[in-house]
Amino acid sequence: MSQPFAPGDDLLFQLESGFGLLRVIAIEEREGKTVWHLMAYEELFSDSESAERALANSESLHVRTAHMALTDRAFERTPAARLGNRPVSDQERTEREKWLQRGGVVSDRSALLMLGLR
Repeated sequence: MSQPFAPGDDLLFQLESGFGLLRVIAIEEREGKTVWHLMAYEELFSDSESAERALANSESLHVRTAHMALTDRAFERTPAARLGNRPVSDQERTEREKWLQRGGVVSDRSALLMLGLR
């Protein structure tokens, strides 16, 4: 999958009830396949502009899921648009390390399904 996304990218996704935010923590190759490491915020927004304003003050956002590892196929089923890029924090890297210590299982379910959203 040739995506224009990179670690540190903040992504916007749309639901019927509003817009949500994901964050790319890392992208890696495993056994010749791409694995996407994402974080999801709790908040939903009525429009994309509100989401962008919230990212300007990202420390006020609440983390819904600190780490999800998705296959390329699962990530493709999570339609999202890039809003910007910020450096990946030490805490975000730590969540990925914890995932590795727990066995590093990669999901083939979309981020929205993993979050219980449709």
